Amino acid sequence: MTDFAATKAMFDLPEGIIYLDGNSLGPLPSTAGKRVNDMMAKEWGQMLITGWNKAGWMALPTALGDRIGRLIGAAPGSIVTGDTLSIKVYQAAASALELRPDRKVVLSDSGNFPSDLYMVEGLLRSLGSDYELRVVAPEDVAANITEDVAVLMLTEVDYRSGRMHDMKALTELAHANGAVTVWDLAHSAGAIPVDLTGCNVDFAVGCTYKYLNGGPGAPAFIYVAPRLADRARPALSGWLGHEAPFAFDLDYRPGTGIERMRVGTPPILQMTALSAAMDIWDMADMADVRAKSIELTELFIARVEAACPELELVSPRDPNQRGSQVSFRFDDGYAAMQALIARGVIGDFRAPNIMRFGFTPLYIDEQDVEGAVEILADIMNNRLWDAPEYKVQQRVT
Repeated sequence: MTDFAATKAMFDLPEGIIYLDGNSLGPLPSTAGKRVNDMMAKEWGQMLITGWNKAGWMALPTALGDRIGRLIGAAPGSIVTGDTLSIKVYQAAASALELRPDRKVVLSDSGNFPSDLYMVEGLLRSLGSDYELRVVAPEDVAANITEDVAVLMLTEVDYRSGRMHDMKALTELAHANGAVTVWDLAHSAGAIPVDLTGCNVDFAVGCTYKYLNGGPGAPAFIYVAPRLADRARPALSGWLGHEAPFAFDLDYRPGTGIERMRVGTPPILQMTALSAAMDIWDMADMADVRAKSIELTELFIARVEAACPELELVSPRDPNQRGSQVSFRFDDGYAAMQALIARGVIGDFRAPNIMRFGFTPLYIDEQDVEGAVEILADIMNNRLWDAPEYKVQQRVT
C-alpha cells in the first residue's frame, strides 16, 4: 500500500500554496536540488568529460526509461528518454508511417494536443501532397479507422477535459484494419494505470515534467514495442542512435532495439533531476495512485458543484472515463483562475473558457481539496474575479 503521507513529505511545496497544476508542471522533489548540485560538483566538476563513462551518463536515457516503463506497462529495454515530446511525436509518427508504405493517412482527433497535430502536419508536408492528416471528433475515431489509415495517433487523456480514450479497444480496431498506433501519454504517465504491453501498442511517447515531476524542460520518452524495435527506422537519425557512434562512420546505421531512437546528447542535468523524482515514484503503486485520484476528484467535483453552481463540469462525470484532472467551464475562467492563483490555489486555464485542476495523490490530499474549494467558492460567490488585474492575459495561461 502506497504511503501518500510519506510521498507528500518528499516534495518541496511552498508554504500556503495548494498546488493543483501538476498535470502541467509537477512540483520540486525535495532531493532534486542536492542531487543536481552533487552531480555538477562531483561528476561534471571533478570528472569532466570522463563522467560519460565513470558516472554512467550515457546509460541514463535507457535506465530512466526502464523506471518509467514500470508505471506504464512497458517491458525493460523498450523505452528511451531524451529530446522533447514534439521530437518524439515526430519520430514515432515517421517510423510508424514507414511501416505502412502503401497508405497515406494519419488519423487523429480534435481533442489531441495541438503540438502533436502540428508536428505531423509538418512531417506530412515534407513527405508529399498525397499524404493526409485526418482529424475527427473524439467520439468518431472508431468509425473512421478504415483500411486506408496508416497510423492512428491519439493522446489517451484529453488535455482540456480529461476524457480518456479506450486504448485497448482502439488499438485492437486499428490493428484489425492494418493501421499502426501511436499513443501520447503526456496526461497518462503517472496519472492513470497504463498497460502498453497488454494493449499491444506499437509506439508511445510522453513527457516527464507533468505527473512524473521531472522539472521544466525535463526530457520526453519514446516506447517502441519489442516486436518492432529492430524494424522501425528512426527518421531522425541522430549520432547517438547510430550502431557505433564512436566509430564516426559517415553513413548512418541504426543501433539495436530502442537505442536507435536516441537522437541528441542526453540532457544530464535534467535527467539527474528526473532520477530524484523517480525515487518517489519507486515508492508508489499505480493502482493505489489511481484509486486515491478518483477519491480526490470525486470529492472536488461534489464540493465545487455544491458551492459554485455557475461552474459547469466539462470532464466526464464517470471517474472511469477521465484521467487525473477535473475541468470546469466558466465564461470568465481566465480571470477566475488568476484570482484563485492570487489566493494561493494554483490551477490553470485552457482557452476558450476551461478552468483546469490536476490531482496527484503523491502530494495532494483531502485537506488540500477542501481548502481549495473554500477559496474558490469565496472567489466565485463574491465575484472577486471581476477585477481588472485578473483580466490581463499573461503569456503563459
